[in-house]
Amino acid sequence: MKILRNMPKAVINREKCKGCLLCIGVCPKGEIRAQKQLNKRGVHPVEFTDEGTCTGCTLCAIVCPDCCIEVYR
Repeated sequence: MKILRNMPKAVINREKCKGCLLCIGVCPKGEIRAQKQLNKRGVHPVEFTDEGTCTGCTLCAIVCPDCCIEVYR
């Protein structure tokens, strides 16, 4: 029988994101990328890929200067 554990989940507030891209450089799994669409600020916010390898390390949330990222474990 396989035991499923809760996977970490990171949520980005795309409208609050100013597109500094600092989180992309610190993600050890490469799970974050810039979106092609612009947000209300006129910048390309970041998004998480759907690879599901996020470990919940919270480095992205720590480095975000505007607290746009929340990580749930």
